[in-house]
Amino acid sequence: MDEPVSRRLSRPERRQQLLRTAMTIIRKEGADRLTLGRLAARAGVSKPVAYDHFGTRSGLLIALYKLIDRQQSDALREALTTGERSFEVTVSMLAAAHVHCHVDTSGEWHAVGAALAGSEEKGAVYQELLDGYARLFAAVLKPYCELDDAELERRCVGLIGAGDALSAAMVRGQCRESEAADAFASLIRGGLREPFSCRSGREA
Repeated sequence: MDEPVSRRLSRPERRQQLLRTAMTIIRKEGADRLTLGRLAARAGVSKPVAYDHFGTRSGLLIALYKLIDRQQSDALREALTTGERSFEVTVSMLAAAHVHCHVDTSGEWHAVGAALAGSEEKGAVYQELLDGYARLFAAVLKPYCELDDAELERRCVGLIGAGDALSAAMVRGQCRESEAADAFASLIRGGLREPFSCRSGREA
């Protein structure tokens, strides 16, 4: 049992405990070992409790996927929504924050995504999360670019895909975190500069 509980948890607290336990199972044993029954046993609750919170294994995986995405988006906002900085510094921070989120999740993001691959539910959830994350990327970069909103968001979708691929390579040990972040920053700069120019800093 991973998390013995000394008091009765509220429903939101219980859900968070179950999600933490599920993340531990994925980290230590792999996503294939994650079932609602195993989750219940490891969390010290009955199977009906786990089913009541998530319904199905896909429901649990989607909840984990959303949790990791929210943590990633929050970290990005925290790093980039305060202070004045140049385009170069902003891009470097954006790339580093994106890549570091994959370090923090130790590969769970990719493991959960792979476990949901082919699921119609996952496709819908992934699109919803990607749209929100692309809007966040675009909001960070908008002050420096002459791209219209729609074009900027389209490019951000492509850039995020590249950042995820570089992060996956890093998780597999094919490059260091700093190398993945530097490569991603170069792609962001190149992806925004042609055929438009980007401003070197925030306009007054």
